[in-house]
Amino acid sequence: MAETRTRAQAAIMAGRVLVNGRLENKSGRSVKASDVVSLVQPQPFVSRGGLKLDFALREFGLEVSGWSVVDIGASTGGFTDCWLKHGVERVYAVDVGYGQLHWRLRQDERVVVMERTNARYLTLEALGGAGALDGASIDASFIGLRLLLTPLLGIMRPGGTIVALVKPQFEAGPKKVGKGGVVRHPHIHEEVLHKVIGEARELGYGVQGITVSPIRGAQGNVEFLLCLVAHSGCQAPIDIPAVVADAWKGGDTDG
Repeated sequence: MAETRTRAQAAIMAGRVLVNGRLENKSGRSVKASDVVSLVQPQPFVSRGGLKLDFALREFGLEVSGWSVVDIGASTGGFTDCWLKHGVERVYAVDVGYGQLHWRLRQDERVVVMERTNARYLTLEALGGAGALDGASIDASFIGLRLLLTPLLGIMRPGGTIVALVKPQFEAGPKKVGKGGVVRHPHIHEEVLHKVIGEARELGYGVQGITVSPIRGAQGNVEFLLCLVAHSGCQAPIDIPAVVADAWKGGDTDG
């Protein structure tokens, strides 16, 4: 399981060792021959959010090496980490909160940490006078995408690409969200996607694609990944009913 004692201790410290299905955090504990010891495989990113962006970049065929991007709603930094692993040159990690970004990302010279920053008021000046950006990602809660897509137009180059996580529970309105903050009806998912895509087009974005996120939200909500191009009138055909049907394969979204 581990080649050396040092590596075994490192795995325990990283929270990757289970004894009889429970997390073990003491490297000096004795185990019995009958105990089941297992090793949890490490996540490729600092949070599972990175898996969502990684899926989107591959699904939409985006080659992002050398780009300068902004990550709105950076939080722990899953999306930021994913951007870096795909070869971007610089990431502006923006979040209204404070102290959430993983320490490894804080130390990366390619990351510009922008905490306590409201993305609704982002400008190139706020980014330190940077040139127009090549890409952006959005993973935000308790706010509609329209409020974030509007200022993005002012900092994106023509043809710049945005990957936005669509969270139906924050787009549908409180009367259409069920117990526990979960959207449980496919027709509401369709309404949300029509709304978000329509708003993006009105703002001046080209809609290039949409797909179901491979990972659900924290409360079990189905989420969608939307690919947009800034300052573009080029619109790809989008089959919203088919996308929603794909999200509902297997029945109830409570899963």
